[in-house]
Amino acid sequence: MENFETPENTQETTNENVNFQSRIDLGKLQESIAAIKEELGSVIVGQHKMIDQLLVAILSNGHVLLEGVPGVAKTITAKLLAKTINIGFSRIQFTPDLMPSDILGTSVFDLKKSEFEFKKGPIFSNLILIDEINRAPAKTQAALFEVMEERQITIDGKQFILDTPFLVIATQNPIEQEGTYRLPEAQLDRFLFKITIDYPKLEEEISIIQREHTLQNQGKLDNIKTLLSADEIRNYQSLVKQIIVEPQLLQYIAKVVVNTRENAFLYLGASPRASIAILNAAKGFAAIRGRDFVTPEDIKDAAIPVLQHRVIVTPEREMEGITSVEIIRQIIESVEIPR
Repeated sequence: MENFETPENTQETTNENVNFQSRIDLGKLQESIAAIKEELGSVIVGQHKMIDQLLVAILSNGHVLLEGVPGVAKTITAKLLAKTINIGFSRIQFTPDLMPSDILGTSVFDLKKSEFEFKKGPIFSNLILIDEINRAPAKTQAALFEVMEERQITIDGKQFILDTPFLVIATQNPIEQEGTYRLPEAQLDRFLFKITIDYPKLEEEISIIQREHTLQNQGKLDNIKTLLSADEIRNYQSLVKQIIVEPQLLQYIAKVVVNTRENAFLYLGASPRASIAILNAAKGFAAIRGRDFVTPEDIKDAAIPVLQHRVIVTPEREMEGITSVEIIRQIIESVEIPR
């Protein structure tokens, strides 16, 4: 494939009978994504951007932190998503008294065998919903470091490799402070995306009330269909890795991330892990849009949810009310788009 420099060039290449889809067949992936969106849309009103980002996270094999006030469908969205995929699902409610063994598991002495036997905890599943992740103390949060990064657990000197796919979706309340613990930067860095969920608009609020009234005695998850298997997810993740990224776009990603380290408004910039996260997420956005190549728009859409939790605003700018999202937007606008 020749360099795509503008949308016009892409069209010209298509007119020359070069079929982009022939290189990587994304037909089934698109059908599956559309079907999942339809199922989620039957319950979730609006929140299209959040749903797209969750699907991109699955395709990119990354974890997600959902942040929003109570009642904006964080937990129900994760449960709905789990039901559309035929994989293991565990929900862990984080509390101040939760211990690492409550998540990972513990060794129990078997009297019959006269030996210790490891009893697996709820983390041994495929899709893990962690409710109110910031309610557990640092010791319990630290138990997630290895499993989120390496998809393995080391207990009593033994390594346990987790089944794939493995995805953590964690929720937290941005305003509640009593009984909560701030997530350490090392843990935040392990989330591919931080997705901020806002209140619905008036029309969406009316639709939510109408749907709830129509349901009556039915549960929200009762009619949700299972659409994907674990093998299909693994296959789609493999396809997404093959998405084409031109060299100038790799440079574009690097320039955006390096700018976060040099920005005077940021106390802490993003690490190389963020560059890799933007790359993988941009491939995911390209895939759900039916393209086997990444465009600058895919990178822009990936940059904010990838970077907003990985950078820290200087105290002076924070006091002025400037947010990390605003600074990241400014950085994206300042970096020249490859042509």
